[in-house]
Amino acid sequence: MMKPLLRNVLLLPAFLALGACAATAPATTGPAAPADTTKTRAAQAAPAVPAEDLSRYRPVFSAPKEMAVPAATRTPVTPTNQVNAQIEQRLRDQAFTNQNVKYAQGFRILAYVGLEREQAMSIRRAVISRYPDETDYLTFKQPVFRLYIGDYLTRLEAEQAMLRIRPLAPKAELESAQVVLNKAAY
Repeated sequence: MMKPLLRNVLLLPAFLALGACAATAPATTGPAAPADTTKTRAAQAAPAVPAEDLSRYRPVFSAPKEMAVPAATRTPVTPTNQVNAQIEQRLRDQAFTNQNVKYAQGFRILAYVGLEREQAMSIRRAVISRYPDETDYLTFKQPVFRLYIGDYLTRLEAEQAMLRIRPLAPKAELESAQVVLNKAAY
C-alpha cells in the first residue's frame, strides 16, 4: 500500500515541472493548428482585436522635401594638375629616405646553439659550401656560440630556406631578427 502512494508523491513534482515547461514553451512557427470546432462560427469570424490601440502614441513624420537641382547648373570640373609641386617634393624626400634604410624586421635561421665552436664552424662550412649566396652570422656570447643563417623579410621565405638547411642543421629553427635589406650595396 505504501509503494503506490510513494510513487504518486514522486510523480507529482515531475508532472508539475512538465506543466510549467509546457506553459512557458514558445509559440510554434510551423503550420497553424486545426481550427477548434467547439467555438461558435460568430466567434471564429470576428477578427482579433488588439488589447490596446497604441496608434496615438506613434510619432508622425512628414515626408522630406526633395530638393531638385537642375542638371544645367552642374558643370564638370576637369583636373589640370593632379599632383602639385609640394606633393612631388614630399614624394622625392620619402624616396630618398627609403633608399637610406638598411635594416628591417624579418627572420633568420638559428642553425646552431651550443658550447662547441668546432661544431658551429662545421655547420657553417657545410651551409656555405652548399648555398654560397646565404649570409651567415656567428656570434659568441660567453659561453654560447650561435650560428644564424640568412636575411629573410617574410616568414615564407625563411620557411623555404629552412627546409633546404634542415638536413645540414637538424635542430634549426626560425627566429625573428632585424635583417639587412641591401646586401648588394655592402
